[in-house]
Amino acid sequence: MKVAYFTESLLPHVDGVSLTLAQLFGTLEARGVDFRIFSPFTPGPEISWSTRVHGIPYIRFPLYKDYRLASPIGHRASQRLDEYQPDLIHVVSPTPINVRAEKYGRRRGVPVVSSFHTHFVSYFRFYGFGGLEPLGWKMMRRFYGRCEVVYAPSHSIIRELAEHGIRNTELWSRGIDLGRFSPTIRDPALRRLAGADSDDTPILLLVSRLVKEKDLADLVEMERILRERGSDHRLVLVGDGPMREQLQAELPGACFPGHQDGEALARWFASGDVFVFPSTTETFGNVVLEAQASGLPAVVVDRGGPPDLVRPGETGFVARANDPADLADHVEKLLRDPGERRRMGALARAAASERDWQAINGRLIDSYARVIERGPERR
Repeated sequence: MKVAYFTESLLPHVDGVSLTLAQLFGTLEARGVDFRIFSPFTPGPEISWSTRVHGIPYIRFPLYKDYRLASPIGHRASQRLDEYQPDLIHVVSPTPINVRAEKYGRRRGVPVVSSFHTHFVSYFRFYGFGGLEPLGWKMMRRFYGRCEVVYAPSHSIIRELAEHGIRNTELWSRGIDLGRFSPTIRDPALRRLAGADSDDTPILLLVSRLVKEKDLADLVEMERILRERGSDHRLVLVGDGPMREQLQAELPGACFPGHQDGEALARWFASGDVFVFPSTTETFGNVVLEAQASGLPAVVVDRGGPPDLVRPGETGFVARANDPADLADHVEKLLRDPGERRRMGALARAAASERDWQAINGRLIDSYARVIERGPERR
């Protein structure tokens, strides 16, 4: 099996997509699968599969300068594909370079699959272009309809895609590194930094890019409601982004540690008490799973992938989307009840322990084999 990947999210750039792909590439290496990666990012030699990456020209994405949009022209991707002769092409998002890769597959008779990682269409409404959502879904149907399979990270997203006419889907879920994310690395020094001088003061934790599409306006309003009710907790927002200065002004009592990764991020997770995540645009919600593995109950909203991860009343709660008062109600239950926090946190850790990356990615590789065996069926 020879697989070519086209992605604009790749290490050293860190986000949910690049981390998911890093886990997949590790599984492919362990199983001896031959693969190549085409990306505007090129990881360093410390990454075992870095020699498989072909760098391609890019422009910086206007909204987020740390993102790179691959140029569909000015490179030798088609020639490199001819030399490599893949059995399968996996395109990671509906961008110009991936449209071109999809067309290459059709011309050469190579089956093309895709994966749904980012809810791009929903971003329109956060930037004043909500009227473009129907057009966005039309473009999505066209792009994904030409793929043999679209791998979605959660059953909720599979249902949503079907509602918009995209039905050639299969589940590719997400796993967790239980060695990295663990309640055992709780750090009193970090808790003191956040203003929690004892375990009697709970830390309410958010880990996220600080951007509009994470529904952080709802978080601000939720915090206002909790303070009006007299809640004695500390709010910590781990992450960075264009909303950081605005949020620091609106949440003067909160702690902003900035972007964290690796062991430092894991220690922040373990040092919290309740995880809150108001985003309505997640296709899965890796940070929710990381919080659960760290022994935290999570309060999420009933849209996108995160509700699939939470068993209400057992590992956390699911609030109504874009309803800060309902979000505050559920968060408050946990902030005021240490025993319930501990009970749900233990159940959350147990639930996370069932998600093994090798098994999850093994099922994806099995699906690849089936697609290759039957050959391209869509045009």
